[in-house]
Parts: sequence; C-alpha cells; structure tokens
Amino acid sequence: MDRNHPTPGGLWLPLVTPFRDGALDEASLRRLVRHYAAEPIDGLILAATTGEGLTLDEEEIERLVALTAEALAAAGRRLPVFLGLSCSDTRKLVKAVGRSAEWPLDGYLVTCPYYTRPSQEGMVRHFSALAEATARPIMIYNIPYRTGVNLGNAAMLELAARPNIVGVKDCSADMAQSCELLRRKPPGFAVLTGEDAFFHPMLTQGAEGGVLASAHVETRAFAAVRDLLRAGDGPGALAAWRAIGDLPQLLFAEPSPAPIKHWLWRAGLIDSPELRLPMTPVSEGLAARIGQAMERRRREAAS
Repeated sequence: MDRNHPTPGGLWLPLVTPFRDGALDEASLRRLVRHYAAEPIDGLILAATTGEGLTLDEEEIERLVALTAEALAAAGRRLPVFLGLSCSDTRKLVKAVGRSAEWPLDGYLVTCPYYTRPSQEGMVRHFSALAEATARPIMIYNIPYRTGVNLGNAAMLELAARPNIVGVKDCSADMAQSCELLRRKPPGFAVLTGEDAFFHPMLTQGAEGGVLASAHVETRAFAAVRDLLRAGDGPGALAAWRAIGDLPQLLFAEPSPAPIKHWLWRAGLIDSPELRLPMTPVSEGLAARIGQAMERRRREAAS
C-alpha cells in the first residue's frame, strides 16, 4: 500500500477555542498558539471536542484556521494542523471538506457519525466517501461513549487500507479492542490514544502517540513520557508519568474543556474561561482544587 502522507505520532494537542463576550477571542488564540509553538508537541487539532467545534459557525472555523496558521508562521514553527469535523450526514461532511480545500490545513480528524448509530458498513461507506473527497490525510475519531456507536476493528482495518486514512484517535475505552488493533494494524496507520489517563499504558503497548487535552497543562512533562519511552528508558518514563498521572483526573472532573479553560485563564494564557452553552463554567469546588494544584506545582518547580 502506497501512503503519500506521514504517519501521525507523538503528542498532539486538541486546542481549546478561546471566547470572550460571545465571540472568538483572537488575541488569546494568538497567545495560545505562540505558547504551544514553543512546546514539544507534534501536531494541533482545531475545532474538535476540546475546541467546542460544534458551537462554532463556518465563518468562525475558517477564521480559527487562518489565525492559527498566521500565529504558527510568526512563531517560525511548522506543525501539522488538523481540523476536527463531526456530522451525521455524509453529504454535508463531504461539502465541509470541499469548503476547506484551500484553507491552510494538513488534514482532518473526523468523528464517527453520532446519534444515528449506523452499521459498520454504513461507517465504512461514510469514511470512504470522505477519503475520496480529499487528498488530505484523515484521522478517524472513534469515541463511542459520545457518538453512541463503536467502529469495530474489522471495519477500522478495512478503512486503514485507504492511503489517506492515516490513523485513529482511539477513545474506544476498551483496552482489549485497542490492543487488538495495535497488533493487527498495517504499517503507516497510527493509533493515537485520546484517553488521557491511558497515555503511558497505550505507548507501552505500541501506540504511536496521543491526542491529549490534558497536555494543555504540563506539556513538557507529557512529552517527556513520550521521549523517555522512545529512548528505551521504561523506568524513567513510568516515573515521569506518575508525576503527572493525577492531572487527567482533575482536568476531567467536570465536563471538558471547562477545567482546562479555567486553568489556562488562571495561568494567564487566555483572557477568559468563557464557554458556549450547553457547556458551563467549573464549580467553585473544582476551581478551588485547580487553584491548589497550580500552587502546589508552582512550589515544586521553585524548590
């Protein structure tokens, strides 16, 4: 099988979308992109779950992509940028891919069709139609606890035979399914975990990386787990993971991305923790826990 696209791997960040007074906060977005351009990440994903993509209109998504490309260019960092797409109507999704054909993007992260619960054959046809509609690489996003449908490994491997379906963000939450996929997947098809708490164990099983919302925080520490395992230092990687293993639990204690936005706002990286309904701000209790965690890490870094 001839693949013309690089295999995604390493640490990918599903970037939050900053808002202020109901609108896209362009100043905060530029600040965020500049910040993460200086961090050891391997790719960015825009307007996906963490980026509240379902609340963005077409003009906002196009502006988000353009501003990100401009900020990366100004920072002098070349990073692959994928756009998150989610729709249960294959025709509409093909049109969305067509509209973005000239945008400064490197590929797409496409969620399994939600709510309608199509068959395995229906999902194979859905992703096949998208793969035929673009020459850009596509990463499948399998997250059955959000969509209501699980793309099984037989269907996944059928799709993996397509040259521009280059990988999956795996949120199956089924370690047996994930490990079977890792054993059977073809060369050039990447499995990136989207379960932040599974990052270290999935890497040890052969996953190519992760798409981790938690890596907005302590980005270099998450990258160190990746780097130590690549260098063959298993004990060092485990120690590095244990130092940050509590972060996913904290940052997903309430619906994401509210806790992450609160942390980034407290850290001065965005000007507001604002979300769009139906997402709501963190509770007072979680805000206090985040503040305590930030202070503890500040003291540890200073010692």
